Order: sequence, then C-alpha cells, then structure tokens
Amino acid sequence: MVLVLAERLCDKKSMASNAPLRSELPQIPRRKPLMARVGVFSVGHHTYWGQFPGLREEMQCKQQRLGQKLKGLGVEVVDFGLVDNAQGAYTLLPKLQAANLDLVFCDMVTYATSSTWGILARDLTLPMVLVALQPVPAMDYARGSTYMQLCNDDFCSVPEFAGVSVRMGRPVPPVILGTLENDPVADQELAEWCQIAKVLHDLRRARIGHMGHVLESMLDMHTDPTALTAAFGCHVVQTEAEEVLRQFRQLREDDPDLGAKRDLILAFFETPDPKGDPVTTRLTDADLAMATRAAVALDRFIQERQLDGLAYYYEGEPESDLRRMISSFIVGNSLLTAAGFPMCGEYDLKTCIAMLIMDRLEIGGSFAEFHPLDFVRGTVLVGHDGPHHLNIADGKPRLRSLKMYHGKPGSGASVEFSIRTGPITMLSIGVTANGRFKFVVAEGESLKGPIPPTGNTNTHGRFRPDVRTFLKRWVAEGPTHHFALGVGHRAGALRKIAEVLGLEWSIATPPYE
Repeated sequence: MVLVLAERLCDKKSMASNAPLRSELPQIPRRKPLMARVGVFSVGHHTYWGQFPGLREEMQCKQQRLGQKLKGLGVEVVDFGLVDNAQGAYTLLPKLQAANLDLVFCDMVTYATSSTWGILARDLTLPMVLVALQPVPAMDYARGSTYMQLCNDDFCSVPEFAGVSVRMGRPVPPVILGTLENDPVADQELAEWCQIAKVLHDLRRARIGHMGHVLESMLDMHTDPTALTAAFGCHVVQTEAEEVLRQFRQLREDDPDLGAKRDLILAFFETPDPKGDPVTTRLTDADLAMATRAAVALDRFIQERQLDGLAYYYEGEPESDLRRMISSFIVGNSLLTAAGFPMCGEYDLKTCIAMLIMDRLEIGGSFAEFHPLDFVRGTVLVGHDGPHHLNIADGKPRLRSLKMYHGKPGSGASVEFSIRTGPITMLSIGVTANGRFKFVVAEGESLKGPIPPTGNTNTHGRFRPDVRTFLKRWVAEGPTHHFALGVGHRAGALRKIAEVLGLEWSIATPPYE
C-alpha cells in the first residue's frame, strides 16, 4: 500500500497548458525565446522517516512530479532535494544563493518544522512561493491512517512558515494551494508564477537603450536611470542617435536585408487609400523606402549595442538625414515591439519597462495613452501614434503616410490598427512624491468599433463601472500619461510582480472574476 501512491506520482507525465493568447493572423516571431531558471526544494520532518517506512521516498516522488509540471511550463528547473531539519536549511541556503535563480518554489510535501524555513526567510532575497498540493482531493476517511494524512499534510505547516516570515521581518510568501493532479486552478497559478519568473529574468538582465531627450514640457517623462536599476535590476544604456544614423548611411541599395525587410512590411501590412483626414495619404514609395531603411538600421544598431529595449525621442536638424531617419522609425518600432523588443517613443523609460513586462507575460504591450471619449458607446479611445505590438492586432495592420506628426517634427509612414476585441489590461508606471515607482493597473474590454483613419492605433476601451468614473479613478492614482496596453485580464499577475519587486500598486477598476 505504501508504494501505490509513489508509483502513481512518479509515473504521471501530463502537464498543464498555459498557452498564451494567439491570433489567426500572421505573427512576428520573437527575437529571443522566453526563459527563466527556477529552484525547487521540498520540506519534511526527519522524525517521520523512521516511524513510517517509505514515506520519505513517497514525498520525493511528489517533489519530482512538481518538477515535471514546472519543466512543462518552459522554465529551467534546478532540484535541490528534500530538507528535513535546520542543518539541511543552512546547507541549502548558499546553494540557492549561488544558483543564479529567478524564483524558488518550496514544495510543502508534508508537515515540516519551521527550522527548515527560518534561515531561508531571513537571508534569501529571491522571491519564494510555497506550494501545497496534496495528492488526493479528499482522504479516504473510512480507510484513513496517519500515513495517509501525512501524505496529504501539505498545508499543515504553511501557517507556521508564514508566522516565522513575519517574525523575520520578511513578507509572507504567496501560497499555491490545491491538489497535485486535475486541479486547473493550481495549474494556472503554477503557470502564472513561471511567467512571472520569465518577467523577472529579463527585467534583472535587460539592457534598455536611452536615446535623445524628453519632449520638452512633459514633466512626467523624466526618469532617473539609477532608480530604474534599483527598482527593476535592468541597466540603462545611454546611446546616440548618430549610432543609428551611421548604420543607416552604410546601407547599400542592393543590401539583401533591405529587400527582405521591404517584403516583410508589404506582406504584413495593408496600404489603403486615404479617407477623411487631409494629413494622411496612401503609403508613398519614398516613405516605404525610408521606413525599410530605418528598420534595418535599427536592427543593426540594436545588435551592435546588445539592447533589449529602447526609449527615445530626438528631433534633429530640419531636413537633415537624422530627422528623416528618426521620423521613419515607427514601422520598425512596431515590428521590433511585436518581436519582444519594446520600442518606446517620447523618451519614456517607465513605459518601456511596462511594455517589457506585458510582453514577457505574453499579452502584448502597445505604447498607449487616452484619446477622445465616446459618450455614445461609453468608451474611451486608447492608442498612440506608435509603436505598437502588432501581434495583438484585430485584423491586418495598416500603413499610411502622414504629411506631419502632430505635435512633433517630421513626417512618414505610420501604423494604424485596433487591438483584438475582448479583455484588456493596462499598466502605467508612475512615480510617487518620494521618488518610488508605482504600478497603476486597470482591466477592461476592447470593443469592436470605428476608429479615425489618422494613421494612429486606437481601440474602444470600456471600463467598469463606467468610463467617467474609471477615468477619474485612474488619474487619482498618479499614473504617467502613457501606459502599456495588452490583451487578457492580468491584473493579478501585475500585482504579484509589484509585490515581488517591493513596489506600490493600485487598480483603478473593479476586478473581474
């Protein structure tokens, strides 16, 4: 009887799926695969092993099963085995610290004294998640035994561990509670924490390019790069617009990358005739050529500087090659953003980080702000003049030539589309009076509806309880005027990320169930 559960646990191979939202439209592939490195260890009580032969081996099988499930979620798993006393915890601590992990799962396979937890709670700075997944949904009470209880005592010491965390001056760790098999709620939580690990992996290693200067008078755009490193771990790389210009000028007309990029643009975008806005025209050959050349120059600049994102704003001398090139970034920006490389206009480092977070959660992350309200539909247009995450477009994106970029110098090709209809999430990263970053989050819906043919991306956003109340609540939280816009309802994941990073957060909408 002892080995029956062990065999069942060790033989299970099925994995929970956490497939990201997909579209039937063509998708831009990622420049780099998502990855994370997570640690797993289990805890138990050494006294049990002599009292109940086979129990230790059965608990090890439970941990192996958890490891199998995590590997199926696209993360690298480092197994640190079972810890059952204080000595083991002290031995484990430096191993965890040295393993270059993004997140740690503590598998509560049975009751364990908090001596296995205290030193880890005190000294480990990595985010840790307690996993309490018992093998069966309910004990067979008629045949119940102490052994059976211990096999399913996953939650028993969670309160003890939580209390010790508080006494150590550390936050209470999040808990995944449920059953090891056939529990979609628990499987979804495991998948979400693995996605969060991927976010943290890239945040803490990202090289975010910074080019140019703040658009004059936008006081909410100023960001201290050192504060950004302190909060998120990323490094801000100061770059010059002339670095891209050098790549731009070096391109020969017969360069194969130009032809390939032009073919990609024409295959991916529609180029409709202009409608009512006199600022727009059908995409011109000259604007297509400039957009293609600028996109290839951006690719080569990014490769040379080994960047993972870029926030920029630069005007350049009127009629100069530099101004013409920077005015033609929007198409390349959107292709890069869809490929997992957030390109953020108006020098907005904070929203560049928000876009990276959303992309690593696989929900998109377009650069956006609020446009006019539609009091007839009860919506507000959310969008911007670029860049955008093309993989969340509703229908084929369009390119239009703009005779001017309103409020900015320059002209050229611009991207226009609505994002996919259905649930949406917004993340703005503001700065409080004491200089700390704050997540401002909202969940809503993207509705199908007409958008102005202005060469800008816009979507009808509906937010609860109504658009007036929502917008008042949103601004009351002190966001920046930009935000990252993604598909799905993921406020819960964003809250967890803020808490792991030790940042304040707020949500401006009632949560969806």
